[in-house]
Amino acid sequence: MTRRVGSDTGGTFTDLVADDGTVTKVPSTPHDPGEAVRSGLTELLGRGVVPEVLAHGTTVATNALLERTGATVALVTNEGFADVIEIARQDRPSLHDPAVVRPEPLVPRELRLEVAGRLSAAGREVEPLGDPPVIPDGVEAVAVCLLHSDIQPAHEMIIGIDLELAGHDVTLSSDLSPEYREYERTVTTVVNAYLRPRCRAYLRDLAEAAGTVQVMTSAGGLVPATSAAERPAALLLSGPAGGVLAGAQAAAVNGFPDAVTFDMGGTSTDVCLVLGGQPAPTAEREVAGLPVRMPSLDVHTIGAGGGSIAHLDDGGALVVGPRSAGAVPGPACYGRGGTEATVTDADLVAGRIPTWAAFPGLGALDVDAARAALDAAGVTADGVIAVVDAAMEEAVRVVTVERGVDPRDLALVAFGGAGPLHACAIADALDMAAVIVPARAGVLSAVGILGAPLQVDLVRSVPDPLDHALARRLSDELWNEARERLLRQVGYEPGEGDDLPPHVIVHLDATFDCRYEGQSHELNVRHPRRFHREHRLRNGYERPDHPVEVVAVRARAWVDSPVRVGDLPAPERRGAHGPSVIAEPDCTIWVPEGWTAEPGAAGALVLRRWDR
Repeated sequence: MTRRVGSDTGGTFTDLVADDGTVTKVPSTPHDPGEAVRSGLTELLGRGVVPEVLAHGTTVATNALLERTGATVALVTNEGFADVIEIARQDRPSLHDPAVVRPEPLVPRELRLEVAGRLSAAGREVEPLGDPPVIPDGVEAVAVCLLHSDIQPAHEMIIGIDLELAGHDVTLSSDLSPEYREYERTVTTVVNAYLRPRCRAYLRDLAEAAGTVQVMTSAGGLVPATSAAERPAALLLSGPAGGVLAGAQAAAVNGFPDAVTFDMGGTSTDVCLVLGGQPAPTAEREVAGLPVRMPSLDVHTIGAGGGSIAHLDDGGALVVGPRSAGAVPGPACYGRGGTEATVTDADLVAGRIPTWAAFPGLGALDVDAARAALDAAGVTADGVIAVVDAAMEEAVRVVTVERGVDPRDLALVAFGGAGPLHACAIADALDMAAVIVPARAGVLSAVGILGAPLQVDLVRSVPDPLDHALARRLSDELWNEARERLLRQVGYEPGEGDDLPPHVIVHLDATFDCRYEGQSHELNVRHPRRFHREHRLRNGYERPDHPVEVVAVRARAWVDSPVRVGDLPAPERRGAHGPSVIAEPDCTIWVPEGWTAEPGAAGALVLRRWDR
């Protein structure tokens, strides 16, 4: 019996990889993403066979937020602070665009409920807590975010208990994201409440697909499905995080510990900087125009994928994306009713995808339909490819040049169904050292999810940022808490004895969010003493005599997966010189003129320019 399967639900395809290396790829089912997972498991393992563990990456949370199909939420906050989620920050998404519109708040004004009571910034009670509000009929979930509850959660806990006893589904900011910055903490809490009913139902329905279901988080670790259902705000980067982990490993074993992962799927492209073999982390990311303050890999996403639709704008300029043909109807060449021109249609017409190619679940591609779609849109295949390549080149610049990292020293790790078709053009434009196409590149996110660790990520604000001794004590406490939570997840109760089961090796890590006193943003470092050096590397200067504040501590505990990605049986691959096309079951690789592809470590192909 297959012990473990990794699955990744994408916008166009759902990918599954078993621990024996077998792979399947089925069209996604947007109306019910779990349907594609279940049908993929049947195709992979046989009817009625279930794996012991399903490690799953999901887009349910992301899509619900993008499409605004979450729950009806009420927000409980302090008197005078009901409009924080609408006032937001002073920065604007597009300063010179008179037509730009901010995203509508997830909670309408009439469902923002205020309570009496106030804590000081140090967590001391200034005004007693008032009675909990009456939640209006029709509300499906409640978000509670009170001032300074990241330091002292007592008021929130009292409100939360009262509301739960009244039968409400409650998210407390002090449980979910105990970090300072009221706007970001409020929005994150609201997002979690907004997503939880739908994600809980989805994961409950998926439970029968395996003996145990674990879900990938944005931070690059797996959590039990029950935990994921309670914290869906932590799942917004679920699938892409798996690809980043596997891509970083593929780069390292091929001699490039410094790289950029480049994941081009059907609807989007995700890029992430990897230094020293470790993907860059971040404490916050923006999704659908909303800040979500949860631990995450620092992935930059743009709306450019194989299904991205090409058209001419009102001024006659060629635009590609962010609108996508998705899985249904998909690109015109899929033969599923799509008529609009997409990047995949352009790649097929340009000869980068063989005319005899057959995508999983689709059969042979229709080159005549692709050509007709391009003609109807008034665009050419080469033009579409040039525009989408320029957008993806800019995305790589964002995570390298804009952060002071020279891309010429890095490899570009290309994966996703469309990534290896476009990687060489991007690497060429940035003069990058090489392109690495890992084994099973078309399903690499599922591979990374299969081999991801079981993980717990925690964060806590520091009450006195200038007290570094206090920060270190909090760090130790957080370490212990993360370790205990992780042990419970693997079925071992802390306190049962001093010795862990031999198969359980717990890894621990802690970092500190630091800034100079008076600064508004911080850097995450291993120790406060390293802050000056890191500030100089990032910003070009340091102030060694200026006080350093530690505003938050972070801890991570993890247990490695029983599946090592590098140990999976690798398919045999042969080298090639450009121009040539290498067609594989899960992706197609375009080797342009002037490039050569040679077999590398762990089944990868390493592509380089002849003149390098």
